[in-house]
Amino acid sequence: MNDLGVFLRGMLMGAADVVPGVSGGTMALITGIYHTLLRSISSIDIEAARLVLQGRWRDAWKHVNGRFLAVLIAGIGVSIVSLAQVILWTMANYPLPLWSFFFGLIAASALVLQKQVGGYDFPSFILSLVAAAFAASFVFWVPANISAAPWMFFGAGFVAICAMILPGVSGSLLLLLIGMYQPVLGALKQFELVSIALFMLGAAAGITSFSRVLNYLLEHKRRPTIAVLTGFLWGSLAMVWPWRATDGGPVSPMNYATGEPSILSCLCCAALGIALVTLLQSRWGHEHGLS
Repeated sequence: MNDLGVFLRGMLMGAADVVPGVSGGTMALITGIYHTLLRSISSIDIEAARLVLQGRWRDAWKHVNGRFLAVLIAGIGVSIVSLAQVILWTMANYPLPLWSFFFGLIAASALVLQKQVGGYDFPSFILSLVAAAFAASFVFWVPANISAAPWMFFGAGFVAICAMILPGVSGSLLLLLIGMYQPVLGALKQFELVSIALFMLGAAAGITSFSRVLNYLLEHKRRPTIAVLTGFLWGSLAMVWPWRATDGGPVSPMNYATGEPSILSCLCCAALGIALVTLLQSRWGHEHGLS
């Protein structure tokens, strides 16, 4: 896997994480680096710390797959800085085509992942249904309105990063639902170092612990784990359905009363999303452990 490919995957993950309702984990999954990402994060452990304390920096770097993580994080960072404003502008001015694109992207990803389950047994089928229902239920949740205390930034970082590495579950969406989306953005804009540090500590704690759980499940309980991840993707389609009523609930294009439904352009954008997944899968989507 060359550095350019990893960097571009990181840019896709960063672009997805900007949008509430879309997961960077989904991008990692459909571009074939999900399992590699989990293994690399999980390797940041006591052994890595021991190597660092012994001054064996090169061995520690190799142990945690440092080159992969560094290039991926660079791609995510560049994407957030360079593409965030473009995506947010598109969301504000052309929301229906943008959400349609994400809908096609996620639907095609769910189909690709479902093929990897290798046939559902009854427990896996039930797990997939429960995961889909859980992800779909987010559309009915009402964002909280809270006054953020400093310790809440640690919890927000923990929750957001765990969600971000789950395909179909958006970290930014969960921040929105628990009332921490605006406080976190505000802390970043105002450069509030204490709040940012607490958020990053929470994220570090979350990603190093939760990634180990997911990595273990993929290694030892592959079929039910893939079934759950597939369910998350199917359920998340409710969050990216383009046409919404005034109360935020999904409606059919024919009942869309807040503007022009733009059905043709939305279908084209959804098809573009499907085509992109097909291209990514054919080029990058064959990862050992998930394919």
